[in-house]
Amino acid sequence: MNKVFLTGNLTKDPDVRYTQTGKAVARMGIAVNRPYSKEKAVDFFNLQAWNKTAEFCQRYLTKGSRILVEGSLQTYSYEGKDGTTKNGVDIVVENIEFAGAKRENNNVGEEFGGRENGYSNNSTSRKRSENTIDDDFAGEDVDEEGIPF
Repeated sequence: MNKVFLTGNLTKDPDVRYTQTGKAVARMGIAVNRPYSKEKAVDFFNLQAWNKTAEFCQRYLTKGSRILVEGSLQTYSYEGKDGTTKNGVDIVVENIEFAGAKRENNNVGEEFGGRENGYSNNSTSRKRSENTIDDDFAGEDVDEEGIPF
């Protein structure tokens, strides 16, 4: 299984371009803190989003936006200027949500998959109401104070 979940801040505004066939692709970066390291450490990752997800990113995200990303890893290689082969990894975004304060525009996402706080490529994704925990616990009451994270 190839699945990645990250939360962090965008390092630059999404750069949206279009392929020759008219598909939108957004490239951006995310900075993710390493909370358990002895020294403050930050990891930087490249993100790429396609089609409506790319358009969502261009419209609503800016440098510094706190986001939650679900995606998959994609490796690539290219020839550097010095003639050596370089390797890289991108995270291909499947779902993206705001992770910071709620935006003033309450209609965010209505035209992009119906989500209030983000965009999902998954057409069967369901809305989450504010301040609730997903019902993955089959109706059990969850004491939020007991959650270690």
